[in-house]
Formats: sequence, C-alpha cells, structure tokens
Amino acid sequence: MKPFLCLLVVASALPAQISFDTLKDAQQDAGSWLGYGKNYAGWRHSALTQINRENVARLTPQWVYQTGSSGRLQATPLVHDGVMYLTGPSNTAFALDLKTGAEIWRYARKVPPGAQGCCSDPNRGFAMLGDRLFKVNFEGTLVALDSKTGREIWETEIADYRQGFSATNAPLIVKDMVITGIAGAEFGTRDFIDAYSAETGERVWRFWTIPEPGQPGGDTWEGDTWKRGGGSSWITGTYDPELNLVYWGTGNPGPDMDGDVRPGDNLYTCSVVALDADTGELRWHFQFTPHDVHDWDAVADPVLVDVMVDGKQTKAVIQANRNGFFYALDRVSGKFLFARPYTEISWADGIGMDGRPILIPGREPTEEGNEACPGLGGGHNWQATSFSPETGLYYFQTTDGCHIYYKTRQGYIEGQWYQGSTVSGVPHQPQTGSIVAIDPGNGDIRWRFEMVSTPSAGILSTGGKLVFSGDPQGYVFALDAESGEALWRFPAGGSVRGSPISYELEGKQYVATAAGGSMFVFGLPEE
Repeated sequence: MKPFLCLLVVASALPAQISFDTLKDAQQDAGSWLGYGKNYAGWRHSALTQINRENVARLTPQWVYQTGSSGRLQATPLVHDGVMYLTGPSNTAFALDLKTGAEIWRYARKVPPGAQGCCSDPNRGFAMLGDRLFKVNFEGTLVALDSKTGREIWETEIADYRQGFSATNAPLIVKDMVITGIAGAEFGTRDFIDAYSAETGERVWRFWTIPEPGQPGGDTWEGDTWKRGGGSSWITGTYDPELNLVYWGTGNPGPDMDGDVRPGDNLYTCSVVALDADTGELRWHFQFTPHDVHDWDAVADPVLVDVMVDGKQTKAVIQANRNGFFYALDRVSGKFLFARPYTEISWADGIGMDGRPILIPGREPTEEGNEACPGLGGGHNWQATSFSPETGLYYFQTTDGCHIYYKTRQGYIEGQWYQGSTVSGVPHQPQTGSIVAIDPGNGDIRWRFEMVSTPSAGILSTGGKLVFSGDPQGYVFALDAESGEALWRFPAGGSVRGSPISYELEGKQYVATAAGGSMFVFGLPEE
C-alpha cells in the first residue's frame, strides 16, 4: 500500500544537500540539528548561548504544531535549512516551516494488521543525507523520502513483522550507508544491525547480534536457543570517523527472565559492539550483564568522549547502563576502564577488574517472586543522554526503585510474546526518578535532580550552561548544568517522551521538544 501524502504548497528554495562531511562537522553547525545525537559522538549538546541561566526563566512558546496523533511522540526532530523534520508513531512523519510551524508535507503509512511490538508503535526520528530523509516503518521496513515533498523514493524490507520483528529507531548515516537496528526480542527473534545503500536501499552488510554455532560467541548458547536469542538493537548507535567504528547497544536475551532454558553468557545480548563501518565485521564487544535475567537492555546511546582516566587521556565510550552501573570503556580496544553505581543496586556487589559483575546470590527471578534493584526498566533506560564539553559532565535519567521479578515457563511460538516472566512493584515502595550529572572520567556524581515519578524524556545540554528535559506530568523544564538547580518549567499538557533540541533561526536561538502529540518550540520574547 503506497503512503498517503498530504501536501501543502509552501514557497521555499530547494534545501541545501547534506553530505557525509556535513554530518562529520555537525557539532560546529549550531544552527541546525542533523542527526539523532546531533553529532556522531552522540553528545546532544548545542553550543548556542543566547538562552542561558540568566534569562531562561523568560522562555515562552513561539509556536505549537499538533500532529493529530493519538500516540505519544518519542522522536528527536531534525532541523535544516529552515525546515523541521519530525516522525510520529504509527508510520507518520511531518515537515514543518521552522519559522511558523506551518505544515509543508505529511507522510502517513498504515501499519499492517498483525504488526506488534513490546511497547506500542513509536518512532524516534529521521536520518538525512543528500536531499533524502530515511526512516524505519514499524512493520520492519526502511524508506527513503524526498526531503522537499515527502514522496517515497524506495522502500526495503528489514525483517518480517509476522515473525515478531518491529522497527522503531532513528537510522544512522555513515558515508553512503543507512545503518539501522531492529526490535523483537520479546517475541523470540534473532536480531541484528544492518547497513543499506542510501542510493538504492540494497543491503550492504548485516551483523547478527546472536551468533550461530561455530561463530565467535556461538558457544555461549546451548542447543538451538540462539535461533530465538533476542539481542534487539532498537536505539541509534554512534560513530567514530577516525577509527571508522560504529558503536551500537544490544538488548535482552530471549526469553527475558527464564534463564534456565538458555544457559551461558548469551552473547552478544546486553552488550555494546564495535563494528567496522565498511563491512559490519565485529572489532570488539563488551557485555555489561552476562546471562541477563532482569531485562536490562544495553541499548542506551553509547556516547564517545575523550576524558582523563587515571591521569591518562583516553578515547572512551560511556554508557549509563540499565543494570544500575555507569561504565567507561576504551573505545579503541573495548578494554574495561571502570564502572560506578548511580542508583540502588541489590543484584551485584560491584564490577570486577575483568568487567564482569560480582553477583549477589538469590536475586534472580523465581516462580514465587524475588526482589531486585533496579527494576525492569533500569536504572537508565533508552531515553537520550547528553555530554557537555562546556561543563565536562554527562547527563542522564534514572528510574530509582526495585521490582519483584517472577520466572514463568513458556513455550516458543513464532511471532508470539516470549518473555517467560513478569514483574510487580514492591509494596509501599513506589519508584521515583532522577536526572544525574556524572564526571565521565571517574564516575563521580556531581549532582542529582530528584523527580516525583519515573523519567520519560531525553536530555539536551547547551552552551548557556543549561540542561533541558521533561517529565510524564507534561512539564518541560531547564536545570542549571553545573548545579542541577531548577530554573524554568512549562506545562505542555502532554507527557514529554521525546528529546529536546536547540537551533538558531535568523539570529535567534530556539529550543524544541515534543509533548503528547504536539511539537513545542520555545524562544525568548522580543525585547
């Protein structure tokens, strides 16, 4: 079925084309936002300073665009050459005039009956190259759209949704390729990371996150359990052009919490993998949670920073992992550098020098139920994080609290739910949340901003020494990036699930974020 396009004629010049060199220099372009993490390192930091700690309290809405979506927006919008490009749930997307919020074009594609995922049908954004936009559709396809009209140029099937696959992440452009992940581990899929030609949509390479027998890591699976081993890759990775390595996080094994049917470490689940960008060949991996039985995906953005570790300047990749520990790894070799807890942890007594957790017995799921901390979603979950070169700090969200984990025996049926588990809350101990600022060189917590509920939104840091985020209650807010002090908040009226961005238009700085089914753009009032 071809997409239905609603086109609104708006006078505009042909957008300037985006090259690979443009994307490599994205951090220097403060006026635009050209990729999921802004730059290849995944910093999500804008150098703009017009909005700062002294004037942020005056921030007001400049325009609001209502998508009409009944689902909640989780996307990071892209901004280029006077246009904002936004994706929504249920295979929708929009191009908006950056000055007024007027709709330029709308893309809509019906999700096929039977397509399903663990957590509704979100989409987390576009990628851009040349005059094309690239997005995944929920049923497991990758599409290229004309950025001026929204018309479809090509479509490629990534995986068959009838087997339980779905696609939700924003793609990553590397050279002339579109790199994307896949979801489906809760349905007993065998997952992967793919690269496609941006010109034709043909697949260039595939890295299986679950190795088969005879491949490196294949001996960490017993029998044929690798065929339904999970290892989803549903959040966008990062890229180091100097090393030509793509870094991507992987999710839980299948079934999630019944580890008895899959003895072994279960590589490469709950890991970060470093792949040769040209071939998809594995250069190194690090597994955060071997033989995971708590659904502690490691899909969160692997952020690339150069920091001092033990007095030595180090090319590092950092991640606030769902298992409750903050990790720093050498991004050249994958060598474990250190790990530090950032929330309540009851399942491990630290991380050994070999990078493996020191397990505390009796915290695994049972038929009767066993309490463990953190809870099912972490710790830090999928929401985007930020690194500020201005403060040298790394900012992320955490859910603080525990769950009771149950183990359930479940047979595998293709395309059906295959979690072998459930959880419940701990009586009289509701989960809360925080935003945490950490020194990425040693894991020291500099400040913690306590929230009344579990966090929901991504994070943006700016040169104005600000941190922007939002919450499930519908507030968009700004914190002092150095102290964590609350400086501003706005009631947007819908749960904030996406990630804020900042850009410049006609000499004025703006901050944009989704709330509910609407896109809000904020700026300072005219003098």
